[in-house]
Amino acid sequence: ESIFSHFRLAADYEFSIEANPLNLTSEKIEFLKQSGVNRVSLGVQSFDSEILTFLERDHQPDQIFEIVKSLQSRISNTSLDLIFAVPGQSLAGWKQTLQNAVQLNIPHISTYGLTIEKGTSFWSREKAGLFDLPQDDLAGDMYEYALEFLDQAGLQHYEISNFARPGYECRHNEVYWTGYPYFGFGPGAASYLDGIRRQNHRSVITWLKRVQAGESPIVDQEELEPEARAREAIIFGLRRRAGINRREFQERYGFDLHQLAETAIRTNLEAGLLEETDTHLKLTSAGCLLADSIVVDFL
Repeated sequence: ESIFSHFRLAADYEFSIEANPLNLTSEKIEFLKQSGVNRVSLGVQSFDSEILTFLERDHQPDQIFEIVKSLQSRISNTSLDLIFAVPGQSLAGWKQTLQNAVQLNIPHISTYGLTIEKGTSFWSREKAGLFDLPQDDLAGDMYEYALEFLDQAGLQHYEISNFARPGYECRHNEVYWTGYPYFGFGPGAASYLDGIRRQNHRSVITWLKRVQAGESPIVDQEELEPEARAREAIIFGLRRRAGINRREFQERYGFDLHQLAETAIRTNLEAGLLEETDTHLKLTSAGCLLADSIVVDFL
């Protein structure tokens, strides 16, 4: 209500939320629709019951179909998050998950390789030797299959991990990847305005106390120097399959792309991980597989 009352939204605004499948009852879906939500990203992760158990998810494959059908009857702009390279997952199993997702006529799919973060139960289980991560070759095969299969299904690969039918690209993520400003509201929310990155208090109680007292909820902020902004723009821009328009980059950030990062560009061009057109610099398909290590070269 506060956002709708303080901002004039475009007629075609995107109001996107993330949700776990079992949290979306019919009543909640209707409430979201009435509240203006017009896009929902579902944390489905897999259509394989054993993989879902490993990932500590509380839903089962048959429930996904029911929930998506109920959701799409009210909010058609729906996305599924899927995870590959999970211990115990086979290439055949990953193919089946993708086929099930496409069968639902979903306009947007995100695919993420499983990452193990320190402090999580996955981290503890891996350190205890309870499982081994799949070999890089298998993870690569899974990613490459997703590229091919989803393209054939009409979902264009527009960002390293994201695929969409034309017009269904995730617009708020496009803002981050293209370096445009954004406001963040609520506990833990981040903002990026005028080259300054701000972070609100994560504690709900602290955030509420500060707001009710008329104080700023911001706990941290960082002003990026021009070169740091330019380098960050490279890192995010390379995630987009369209890549970086060299002329627009220089106009926005005041740096020639090659002069700023000649060594990194040349090294990755020679390795076949980057490609260059008359106007753009972008990752190759092989480069997409190694994106996290490539962008380090541009820091």
